[in-house]
Amino acid sequence: METEYRITVRVLAVLGAAAGLVFLFLQIDYPWNWRVPWEYRALFIQGFYHTVAISIGATSLGLMLGIVGGLAKVSRNIIAREVVTLYVELFRGTPLLVQIYIFYFCVATVVHFDNPLIIGMITLAFFSGAYITEMVRAGIESIDKGQLEAANSTGLNHWQTMRYIVFPQALRRIIPPVTGQFVSVVKDSSLLSVISVRELTKASEIINATTYKTFEAYLPLAVLYLCITYPLSYLTRRLEEKLRHD
Repeated sequence: METEYRITVRVLAVLGAAAGLVFLFLQIDYPWNWRVPWEYRALFIQGFYHTVAISIGATSLGLMLGIVGGLAKVSRNIIAREVVTLYVELFRGTPLLVQIYIFYFCVATVVHFDNPLIIGMITLAFFSGAYITEMVRAGIESIDKGQLEAANSTGLNHWQTMRYIVFPQALRRIIPPVTGQFVSVVKDSSLLSVISVRELTKASEIINATTYKTFEAYLPLAVLYLCITYPLSYLTRRLEEKLRHD
């Protein structure tokens, strides 16, 4: 009963928001032309594909960086801890837009690699990896210290304890925030339009510059981003509820 009530409330909220937007747009003296999104659908489809591909690639690589970084931050090696701490502070403390410019115009130029899509994906991976590093660290440190002492008393070394005792439990706790980070990566991918990556935002910019139909170019953009991010947000909530009751 509670689930049905919650769904009803959400549906009514969505309908109310849609009605409010329609009313708002009707008050604007604007010559609508909804043939524009259809005529440029190929650009939207290409942008959607690139956005999804970049997001999956960046999150996968960022997850690997985050796991390695998180383990390094709780290791006994002071050099590894300090290097990872510097990495996290640099990427979390500077704007993503600046990082994109540095990777594309500096790093890529030095290594003679000119593929904006791959460069953008790597930049997002390092950016998200810094946040995932802290998630992994927090997940590991949330495990009861008594379990580490018990593992050591059985003869397991530090890495065996991490592998068999601590990390499997920490993994369950970091899944929801990492899924939420995926949502952030999807939205952050819009910044890659500044280096001419033809993701969704770049597609809308091209359509707007060609047709001068701003609303017809950017409203479908918002809907397409929502089609990607809402299922992920829903999955995050379900994971949190499941883990809370396990």
